[in-house]
Amino acid sequence: MRLQTRISGATYSFKDLNEVLAKANEEKSGDKLAGLAATSVTEMVAAKEVLAGITLADLRNNPAVPYEKDEVTRLDQDSVNETIYAELKNLTVAEFREWLLSYEVRGEDIIRASRGLTAEMVAAVAKLMSNLDLIYAAGKITIIAHCNTTIGEPGVLAFRLQPNHTTDNLDGIRISTLEGLSYGSGDALIGLNPVNDTVESLVNILNLFQEIKETYQIPTQNCVLGHVTTQMEAVKKGAPADMIFQSIAGSEKGNTAFGLNASILAEAQDLMLKEGTATGPNVMYFETGQGAELSSDAHHGVDQVTMEARCYGFAKHFNPFLVNTVVGFIGPEYLYDSQQVIRAGLEDLFMGKLTGISMGVDACYTNHMKADQNDIENLSVLLGTAGCNYLITVPQGDDIMLNYQSLGYHEAATLRELLNKRPIPEFAAWLEKMGIYEDGRLSRIAGDASLFFRK
Repeated sequence: MRLQTRISGATYSFKDLNEVLAKANEEKSGDKLAGLAATSVTEMVAAKEVLAGITLADLRNNPAVPYEKDEVTRLDQDSVNETIYAELKNLTVAEFREWLLSYEVRGEDIIRASRGLTAEMVAAVAKLMSNLDLIYAAGKITIIAHCNTTIGEPGVLAFRLQPNHTTDNLDGIRISTLEGLSYGSGDALIGLNPVNDTVESLVNILNLFQEIKETYQIPTQNCVLGHVTTQMEAVKKGAPADMIFQSIAGSEKGNTAFGLNASILAEAQDLMLKEGTATGPNVMYFETGQGAELSSDAHHGVDQVTMEARCYGFAKHFNPFLVNTVVGFIGPEYLYDSQQVIRAGLEDLFMGKLTGISMGVDACYTNHMKADQNDIENLSVLLGTAGCNYLITVPQGDDIMLNYQSLGYHEAATLRELLNKRPIPEFAAWLEKMGIYEDGRLSRIAGDASLFFRK
């Protein structure tokens, strides 16, 4: 395994594969904060040149965190299809990139190949791609999942409706939910981040969502994004939950900081399949975000893109209905500006789809970042072009509970019209029945939540 190269008369040597992966990464403030980033553009180019010659077998044989020390590594390695891996293992990262981008290679070919990959292979090839490469390759891949409805079909762009409230007030949540529905958002999920992570609070909100779904006969999914163990207790008490949520990390230590492990998630999945209200079989929902492991000192000296890819390998083990990166939520410590946020969003979508999961993105930012709403709207257009399964919407693009900025409800309709996309089919039929859509577009009464109170 060659770990050095010469550029313009200078020799660049790297101590191990993790250093190559880190320094081949596009600029990220989180990698700088961790002391892992390339010190110059030339060193980054050198690392990319070395990485291009690394084989997929080298990456499998040198996981970012050792197998014997990390549960995420073990799950990722043990799930590899050995027959498919044997077909791919001698490819270099550069050759694998060319294969993915080849016109002759179809989405079905890539989905099959994904079963022979580890997270480090997924991260490595992303580091050799331009933004346009990431969009083109991700756009080839169709990943379909089913909870109550089916997400990921070609031509569909779904949205999670996020009606967060500063006090979990049920009337406020109801009005925000109905407003989002009136704009055509909510086909991926009606899902709220609770202020109060208590069983009682989760039961009350889930009952509210179920009442709204039943009253208006809405074909969608619901979830309250408390801690996995709190949600499990709510379900055991009879709360009508369609899926269970949890934030996850790319290392065992990071997941321990989140208060979970694979055994807990497996128990949650089994509970939902037996006692949840969804049709299934995909009943899990995970959120991620570049840099989360550094926050809990759980990155093991590994760059944030590679750690993010490991999240997706971990998530895949549980056959999720939804996975999304909350791409700009953590802040400028990890993604400094709009250029880094846009790059990370495209990397994450590509890596999730290449891993074989139903991947979405929360195109978002915090107010202390060098980014604004125009940047997030730009990112959303790129993500829609790349075949993102779903995006997240909040009232007026401003989440007053989590204190960050995302897409607004009204932008769901704009993006669908602009990109010639449609809602999930069952939800689209419901929108037409309610008069919110006419001929596949918002109607005259769309956006007016009072339509739900008319007799």
